[in-house]
Amino acid sequence: MIQNSTTKLAFSCGATMKNRFMIAPLTNQQSHEDGRLSDDEYKWLTMRAKGGFGLVMTCASHVQEVGKGFSGQLGIFSDDLIDGHKRLASEIKSHGSLAVIQLHHAGMRSPFEVIKQKAVCPSDSKKHNARALTLTEVHQLRQDFIGAAARANKCGYDGIEVHGAHGYILTQFLSSKINQRTDEYGGSLENRARLLYEIVDGIRQACGNKFLIGVRLSPERFGMQLSEMMKVSQTLINEHDIDFLDLSLWDCFKKPEEYPESELSLMDHVLQLNFKNVKLTVAGNIRSGKDVRKVLEAGIDFVTIGRSAILHHDFPQKFIENPSFMPVENPVSEDYLKSEGLSKTFINYMKRWEGFVK
Repeated sequence: MIQNSTTKLAFSCGATMKNRFMIAPLTNQQSHEDGRLSDDEYKWLTMRAKGGFGLVMTCASHVQEVGKGFSGQLGIFSDDLIDGHKRLASEIKSHGSLAVIQLHHAGMRSPFEVIKQKAVCPSDSKKHNARALTLTEVHQLRQDFIGAAARANKCGYDGIEVHGAHGYILTQFLSSKINQRTDEYGGSLENRARLLYEIVDGIRQACGNKFLIGVRLSPERFGMQLSEMMKVSQTLINEHDIDFLDLSLWDCFKKPEEYPESELSLMDHVLQLNFKNVKLTVAGNIRSGKDVRKVLEAGIDFVTIGRSAILHHDFPQKFIENPSFMPVENPVSEDYLKSEGLSKTFINYMKRWEGFVK
C-alpha cells in the first residue's frame, strides 16, 4: 500500500492528481488588505507545487468583504482580484499540481477590527457582536459563493473547496446551537444544511461537470456532532455532485467525542461512509512518513498535510524517497522557516503555535 502515495488519483470530474498529497488550506496573513495576492503568498504556495504536492490549495479566501476572517487574507470576492489568481493558478499548474482555491466566509468569526462593522451570522450573537442575516442576505451569500467559484474557474483554477468547517459561516448554519433561525435555513438538520447543498449545486451548474468540487467539514468542535456530520457527508455523496470530501479531524487517530467507548478512531468512523465515486481526504496530526502510511493503508484516498508542509515544502518528495521520513523537530529558527518560503508576516503568525518557532 505504500506505493499508493505515488499513484495517480482520478476524480469523477476528470481531474487527476499526480500523487496522494494535498497541502492543507493554511492561514498565513501574507496577502494585501484589499484581498489582492501578494508576492509572499505566491512564493509560499508555488514553492509547495515545486515541492511535489499533487494538490495545492490556497488559504481560506473570502467570498464577501464582510466575510473576511483575518488580516492579510487572500480574497476572491471581486473581479478586481482576478489578475493575481490567474498568475497563481497558472504557476501551480505548471508544476503538475492541481490548483484549488478554498471558498470561505468567516461569519460571526469576522473580527470587528478587520471588517470595521458588525459581523453576520445565521442568528444574532451578542457574544460575537454579530447580527442575523436576513433571508435576502442568505440568498445573496449563496450567490456570492457561487460567483466566487465561477470567478475561480475563469482564473484557471482546476477547482474549489467550499469551507464548511472550523466554525465559519457554513458551520454556523449547520450548528443546532448557533443557528436559531425559524425559516427554511434553520431547525432540522436538513434545513441547517440547505445553504451548503444549494451552494454546491449552484457551483456545479455554474462551472460545469469538469470542474473539481470539494467540501470541507469538521465532524467535531464548533458545535458539530459526528453523527450529524456523517449524515450531511452521506447526503453530499448521494445527492450532490461533489468530487471529494475533506474532513478536518484535528487528530485522525483519536477516539470520537460522541462515542468515547468506541474502539474505532475518528478516522475509522468516517471510513464507514459509503463513498461511492467521491474521494476522501482527512487532516489532523498527519506529520511523519509513518502517519502517512497509516492513513493511506486505512483506505483514505489522499492525505492533507499542514504542519509538516510548513516545515518541508517538498514533504511529498521526502516521503517518496523515504517512507519513514521524520520531519525536522520544533522549535525551528526563523531563518529555517524563511528558507522554506515563509515571509516575516507568516513567521510571526506561526509564533502563535506554541513551541513552533525558536
